[in-house]
Amino acid sequence: MKLIVGLGNPGEKYKNTRHNVGFRAVDSFQKENGFPDFIFSKKFNTEISESTLNDEKVILAKPQTFMNNSGQSVKLFVSQYKLPLASLFIIHDDIDLPLGKIKISVDRGTAGHKGVDSIIRNLKTKKFVRFRIGIQPNYGKPKNTEKFVIKKFNKEGEAILEKIIKKTVEAVRTTVEEGSEKTMNKYN
Repeated sequence: MKLIVGLGNPGEKYKNTRHNVGFRAVDSFQKENGFPDFIFSKKFNTEISESTLNDEKVILAKPQTFMNNSGQSVKLFVSQYKLPLASLFIIHDDIDLPLGKIKISVDRGTAGHKGVDSIIRNLKTKKFVRFRIGIQPNYGKPKNTEKFVIKKFNKEGEAILEKIIKKTVEAVRTTVEEGSEKTMNKYN
């Protein structure tokens, strides 16, 4: 089984913001791979969609806990399904990467990302696969990152983001089918 978690903040206020690219990537994965509509699970406080890829169960998840508490939902899934950490994929925004870049990593620190920090604190490990989607503007890292990440993309940024989300969906699918090592070699 694989658990693919997109990080973001729930609610219309945060829809299409930089911090919600994880949600958007999971939504795109769901549509492109014919998964059913997301359903809210009270037990996990998460929107989920389940299906199979290559005869393997895959759960797509969008925690509704707000970014800084994402680890609560992820921990419930990992405990409930006794999920090996190599089968946990986290998709999130990364302000240290330029807009339009993707980086896949395993066993890395948080680089200040509060959602990833919550997951690491709750699981007491960082040995899971991360798909980091760059959101840094072309002028470099902004001074106030907390305000920046909850802003929406401009038209040009949206066009770039659509391309990188498509590439992220391909990378996630490759990881499900071939493993993280091959994916990192191909996409990093």
